[in-house]
Amino acid sequence: MYDKELVRDILSQILEATQKISQRFEPIKKVNDFVDSPAGMEKLDSICMLLIVIGESLKNIDKITNETLLVQYPGIDWKGAKGLRDIITHQYFNVDADEIFWVCEKHIPPLAKTIKKIISNLK
Repeated sequence: MYDKELVRDILSQILEATQKISQRFEPIKKVNDFVDSPAGMEKLDSICMLLIVIGESLKNIDKITNETLLVQYPGIDWKGAKGLRDIITHQYFNVDADEIFWVCEKHIPPLAKTIKKIISNLK
């Protein structure tokens, strides 16, 4: 068995990161909103940092739970979320703003919803 309180704490941090991403992404309506201004690039940078944190935290959850928790929620591409962390970290200068836009638009809302569900189920 694993430390559910520790896992809940990590999940809460992930949820907070998804909320920050959603707030920062809100004014971004198209990919060029990221790349056409210094303010947009700052948003892109800050969102990438939060995506790194999410990916690393998911890896930690897998370690703590011996990869038994996240697999119970197959609606999320957990491997992709963890892999995105590696791509951003190791290939930062090659990060594709289109991909980050797509992740923010299509993947962050369902991720947040699933994280809330996991937290609830662990109580």
